[in-house]
Amino acid sequence: MQEFIPDELDDDILGDLMEEINELYEASEQTLIELELRPDDNELQRSLFRSLHTIKGDLGLVSFSPMIPLLQHVEDLLDYLRKGQIHYTSTMSDLVLLTMDRVKTFVESCIQTGKASYDGGLHEKLVLAISRIQPDNGNQHERLLADAVLLLDPSLDLAGTADSNDATVKAKPSVLGNTGIPKDLSQEKQQDILFFRDLMKAIERRSNYWEGRGDRIAKLASYVNTVSGNQVDADQLAVACYVHDFGMAFMPLKLLHKTEKYSDLEFNLMRSHVYKSARLLEHLDQWDGARKMVMQHHERIDGSGYPLGIKEVDMCEGAKLMAILDTYDAMTHPRAHNGENQLSKKEAVIAINRSAKGQFSVKWIRIFNQAMTALLTQ
Repeated sequence: MQEFIPDELDDDILGDLMEEINELYEASEQTLIELELRPDDNELQRSLFRSLHTIKGDLGLVSFSPMIPLLQHVEDLLDYLRKGQIHYTSTMSDLVLLTMDRVKTFVESCIQTGKASYDGGLHEKLVLAISRIQPDNGNQHERLLADAVLLLDPSLDLAGTADSNDATVKAKPSVLGNTGIPKDLSQEKQQDILFFRDLMKAIERRSNYWEGRGDRIAKLASYVNTVSGNQVDADQLAVACYVHDFGMAFMPLKLLHKTEKYSDLEFNLMRSHVYKSARLLEHLDQWDGARKMVMQHHERIDGSGYPLGIKEVDMCEGAKLMAILDTYDAMTHPRAHNGENQLSKKEAVIAINRSAKGQFSVKWIRIFNQAMTALLTQ
């Protein structure tokens, strides 16, 4: 590892730098989500290029030089993209976000400790890997992108194995998508789901325990549903994942963050979030399937759930899946009731299976187990 010590800079300059990088990161994340839906949209491609170009320029102004070569080669890649010389793929999104994550970590370390460690050898390998992606070798792009992503995050085993002629790439191992928003939607549905996601982002800021929850559940739901053979309408499922906890935003924070056991009155108030969430969709007929999932996602197959106390036969398939994933996410991330004692992913899967009888659908537990086995053994 190498160590970088920046020149002394005014705290205001460093603060402004970090603020702009965070803003550009969020803008790029949103752009990449929209590119998943409209991969050929040139305005989105150019917007992504501009964001990365601005970050590179900002780092150049304060002489944060170790990150510049890496950003330059990712920028070159996005230049090919905006000029129509290469095509957008989800793996390219992984590369851009992981690069930005590395940049953010580097800058934060410089600001907080006055120095930053980085792996110069790894950066050289990354630059070489990205430079191999050229307009004239399109049949190799997915493999080359996967090679670069694997250098940034070895836990993502994205690289397929090329055949003997290196002309095609085998299917990638199963991994979560970059977004829980389905592709090939109508313009109206795209805008609806992006709107619901934006609302969820705002709601997540109400509690320190909620950040990223909507995207996490939507992405995992999309993956498990795909493993099931798409037994649930993907569009309705995505909306339900983003909307199902809207009603929680209208609960008192002291109740949301309470660590002691709820009184009966408090518990009934918390349960009312289901109605509040479902009502947001009651006049949107195109999302009636999502509304039913939202209304039923706290029901249990033995009839002991809420708010209606219905049994499995009356529950929609999407609600049965969401009941599992909502519980899984709560187990694997901090909540007021569990403090920092959240479970690992594997521990959560085991715990869910132990409590499945009477609570979760046996069919969907089997599908969930199959999906999680694939994800956890990558």
